[in-house]
Amino acid sequence: MVAKKVVVITGASDGIGAAAARALAGHGHEVVLVGRSPQKTARIAGELHADSYVADFADLGAVRELATKLQADHPRIDVLANNAGGVFGSPRALTPDGHEITFQVNYLAPFLLTRLLLDRLLEANATVINTSSSGNRMGRVDLDNLDGERKFRAVNAYTNAKLAQILFTRELDRRYGPRGLASVTFDPGNISSNFARDPDSALRWIHRVPLVEQLVLHSPERGADTLVHLAEGSPGADFPTGEYFTKRKVARANKQAYDADLAAKLWDKSEAMIRS
Repeated sequence: MVAKKVVVITGASDGIGAAAARALAGHGHEVVLVGRSPQKTARIAGELHADSYVADFADLGAVRELATKLQADHPRIDVLANNAGGVFGSPRALTPDGHEITFQVNYLAPFLLTRLLLDRLLEANATVINTSSSGNRMGRVDLDNLDGERKFRAVNAYTNAKLAQILFTRELDRRYGPRGLASVTFDPGNISSNFARDPDSALRWIHRVPLVEQLVLHSPERGADTLVHLAEGSPGADFPTGEYFTKRKVARANKQAYDADLAAKLWDKSEAMIRS
């Protein structure tokens, strides 16, 4: 029997976040939902009788407020699933914080949330799960161009951010794994959800062709399977930490993901960004 855990899931109002929340709640865990849409988040929370919070990751101030509320309301957090993300179209757009929106929503905001919750996570020997993408293999992290000022393309911004997530996962494991904090990342596959249906999404064409959607996209429940497996599992026993997973198994990521020097420098650069 799996021990009951408190699991915070961002991006939980739709897609694999909602599917993972349903599965984990069904297994007896206490799920805590974070979503951007008040209506969708409230609907899932009501269905699962779960606590919920609304936060837009395009606003780092909202992420800071979220962290404060989570710490006030939940003395223990066993799992933080950084699942919120999105693909945003061209032209290049900046958030109110001055960062390219795809980079901030997919990478910098989850980095900030994890950092703000770090003490609480360490207290529980928690697991941090970052939702990445197979697209990381097409990404490239350039520390001098994280906000995409040069040669911007929306899809590249997404794949770069997902690669940055893996570097963050590995550096988090290096820094805090010895203190009992586990960190992992995974690829959910190509998911049929509202993720890329937004009019500004660079991948919206997939959903405009029903046959293409049927052939290449998986259900949210299938995409959530690895997240649920990692959330319920025991780090070190059921899975190795610091790794990138596909279908519950360790997979090979972009070669940059294994550059320890780059991971450390990205961490330091990210720290500077969230302080500015």
